[in-house]
Amino acid sequence: LRPESRAVQVADTGIVEVCQLPVEKAAQHFETLKLNGSHAMIAEEVVKEINSRLAFLRSVGLNYLTLDRLGPSLSGGEAQRIRLASQLGSELSGVMYVLDEPSIGLHQRDNRRLIETLRRLRDVGNTVIVVEHDAETITSADHVVDFGPGAGTLGGEVVFNGTPAKLKRSKSLTGRYLSGRQEIPMPLTRRKSKRHLKITGASENNLRSLDVAFPLGTLTAVTGVSGAGKS
Repeated sequence: LRPESRAVQVADTGIVEVCQLPVEKAAQHFETLKLNGSHAMIAEEVVKEINSRLAFLRSVGLNYLTLDRLGPSLSGGEAQRIRLASQLGSELSGVMYVLDEPSIGLHQRDNRRLIETLRRLRDVGNTVIVVEHDAETITSADHVVDFGPGAGTLGGEVVFNGTPAKLKRSKSLTGRYLSGRQEIPMPLTRRKSKRHLKITGASENNLRSLDVAFPLGTLTAVTGVSGAGKS
């Protein structure tokens, strides 16, 4: 932005400072913004629109993103959820939305919020088609179409078409896992490592000078809520 734009302040805060805030804190900033007289009249509709758009970003689990994050630094799931938030703001109806694994990168804490967002899109008169492997999303659907029975040359057929409850009772591989009739056994022993890959002072995106050691020769899971800095 030009220096003239950066110099403008509203309630002692400029646009650069606001854009450096995570969505959650930016929303709190505008929710508590106090303006008087003509300033309040001029800003009323603008602040209302800003609060609305920030609420959409929060509803799809992106409350940790800062508004000044560059597009290339976003994961595929984050970029898709930003597009989803923009569609929520458009308030269109009669539209068919097709989403490819929108739960990618989402912690289970945020999964429920995403599902509620998809239901909201449906409830205002749209059709929502989601390609997913996430169990919670599948069981939250009104209707499930299951493809298989395998992958590649073994795929390409509809092996189930119906409600999630009926899917759990079906013979499909998805149904067997959802119902608990089939499961992946947990290992009885865990491999230990004597060597580690050490990372010191990692400071990319959300990380703040992080030190961490990953054991070599093992299967290591890196987990945490969305935006914690896993990638």
